[in-house]
Amino acid sequence: MKRSSVFAAMLLAAAAAAARAQAPQPEAAPAPAEPVVVGSATPGPAAEQLIITDTKIGTGKEATVGATVFMHYSGWLYRPLAKNMHGKLFDSSIPRGEPLDFVLGAGRVIKGWDQGIKGMKVGGKRTLIIPSDLAYGSRPSPGSNIPPNSALIFDVELVDVK
Repeated sequence: MKRSSVFAAMLLAAAAAAARAQAPQPEAAPAPAEPVVVGSATPGPAAEQLIITDTKIGTGKEATVGATVFMHYSGWLYRPLAKNMHGKLFDSSIPRGEPLDFVLGAGRVIKGWDQGIKGMKVGGKRTLIIPSDLAYGSRPSPGSNIPPNSALIFDVELVDVK
C-alpha cells in the first residue's frame, strides 16, 4: 500500500510539473520608447567617446558638411553622477535669444560639435556628451570657466540650415 501511495504522489508531481511547463507564460511588457543613441549608452566616470542622443527627431533640412547651421545650445561640464549628467552651466545661447551660426565641418567650433551635429534635421534636438579631446582639451578658452581636460555635455537644437 505504501508503494502505491509513493508512486501516486510521484505521478501527481510529474503531472503538475508537466502542466506548469505547458501553461502559457505571460508576455513581457513592451520596452518603453528610448531615444536613439549612437555610441555607449552608459558612459563611465569620464566620457571617452562622443555620445549622441537624439531627444527630438527633426523633420526639416539636414545639416551637412559645408552648410551654415543655426543652433541654440546650452553647455555644461559633464558630471556622470549629477542629475542628467549636467554639471555647472558655462554657456547658453537661449538667454541671448540668438542662435549660433557656423559652417559645419569648417573647424569653427569644437570637433565634438562638427561630428555631433552632422546629420541632424531642422527642428531636431540632441544631447552631446563630448570627451575632452573633442572639446577644448588642455587649453580651454580664456575666461570660459571650463577646467582643462574637461568632458562637456551640450543640449543643442538645430534651428535652420542654409
